Amino acid sequence: MSDPTITGTVHLIEPTRTFGQKGFRKRLVVVEQPGGRFTNYLPVEFVQDSCDDVDRLKTGDRVTISYRLTGRKWQKDERSEVKYFLSAEATGIQQLDAGAGAGAGAGGRAADEPPPGHFDDDESAPF
Repeated sequence: MSDPTITGTVHLIEPTRTFGQKGFRKRLVVVEQPGGRFTNYLPVEFVQDSCDDVDRLKTGDRVTISYRLTGRKWQKDERSEVKYFLSAEATGIQQLDAGAGAGAGAGGRAADEPPPGHFDDDESAPF
């Protein structure tokens, strides 16, 4: 069975961060996906050596990222509340058309288009 994928435009690329004595590395890429009335912003984590795969990307690039879901449980001590965390860990990336948004605004919008998340006065915010 192959990993699921998402396709969209690179919205944000964070720098690689290193954690702990063993040097665990993690890098976050946020992919923007039009989703009908509202735009989705999907954070995908690249870990260890795959952090270097992100170096060739730029904001505005169209990509398809394969991922696997990972989850963990965290509890400070046995009397505290249990918290669960879910993340999408990248297992592969394909650059579809580098710089598709060149000459347009961020995310490939034309200059006269409103930015994602823009609401007219008669619309209500999603939150």
